[in-house]
Amino acid sequence: MTHPTHHSQRPLDLHLRDEAATANLGRRLAATIVPGLRIYLRGDLGAGKTTLARALLRALGFQGRVKSPSYALVELYTVSSLNLYHFDFFRFRDPKEWSDAGFREYFSRDAVCLVEWPEKAGDGLPPPDVEILLSIAGAGRHALLTAHTEAGEKCLEAASELKSQDGSS
Repeated sequence: MTHPTHHSQRPLDLHLRDEAATANLGRRLAATIVPGLRIYLRGDLGAGKTTLARALLRALGFQGRVKSPSYALVELYTVSSLNLYHFDFFRFRDPKEWSDAGFREYFSRDAVCLVEWPEKAGDGLPPPDVEILLSIAGAGRHALLTAHTEAGEKCLEAASELKSQDGSS
């Protein structure tokens, strides 16, 4: 899969009224997963990044325990013939830690990379297909999805169905 620079005409703005709606977004995104896809999750602690990742993995059919990779930095999930790497760079104090960790090889066209706290890796990360900015909005969450490639556009298309189904605005 190639990752040409391509910007969405406009980001998708969703209100996720509760944790179930955040999980539903993860399930929607699972339908768009293809080898080589990169999804970057941004947002403060407690914004729902791991909830979304967990729902995505469950929707792909992963049956085991889905844990936050905060301490390990990366967790590998193999679903069918797909390798999905779930990264969490929250603990990075310097972007140099990204290059020192040797993670670049994981970002191949054969693997899916789901990255929490990508900003902590500085500009060393390859560009994402889609970025999701999650923020706390009362009892729910606000999600702003921005596509950077054609594969990212497919993620936005799948997520946009939530506006009509869940009454999100």
